[in-house]
Amino acid sequence: MIPEEGSDAVSSITGIDEIVCSTGSRPNLDMLRELRIRTDAWLESTEALAPLIDPNLHSCGTVRPHGHRELAHPEPGFYIVGAKSYGRAPTFLLATGHEQARSVAAALAGDIAAADDVRLELPETGVCSTDFGDDGGCCGETSEKTETVGEPEGEPTCGCDSQPRTSSACCA
Repeated sequence: MIPEEGSDAVSSITGIDEIVCSTGSRPNLDMLRELRIRTDAWLESTEALAPLIDPNLHSCGTVRPHGHRELAHPEPGFYIVGAKSYGRAPTFLLATGHEQARSVAAALAGDIAAADDVRLELPETGVCSTDFGDDGGCCGETSEKTETVGEPEGEPTCGCDSQPRTSSACCA
């Protein structure tokens, strides 16, 4: 039963076998309970990294390069790298993880100069940026219609609904 907004009436939906909710992710830090770690209370990311990746301020293309210093914890020689280092922040890119791993490996090997030399340059793409008004961005209009392999014949649509696709990423 679903209450209707602004009314005492309720609606009923039948014929549903399964509901799949995609509510985001959060890191499982249980295995780290005996270690001295410091995480951000809201993002559950490495504490020093949190201000750099806050999804309210940054997209994946605007996170500055970071390495072993932002990934370190009070536990000597312990780092969290990869998607887990970002905690709940949805802006992690695999290229970022590769650079994190390279920096941490250099730090563990004692080559602090190489560990500090973080060179990752992330492009500000339409997928990662929040400027959706630009032509061709996530939700911006595109000048040409693109189709992917495997779409049904006829007008391309936006995923599950039957609305015709009018933008590059079907946000509209």
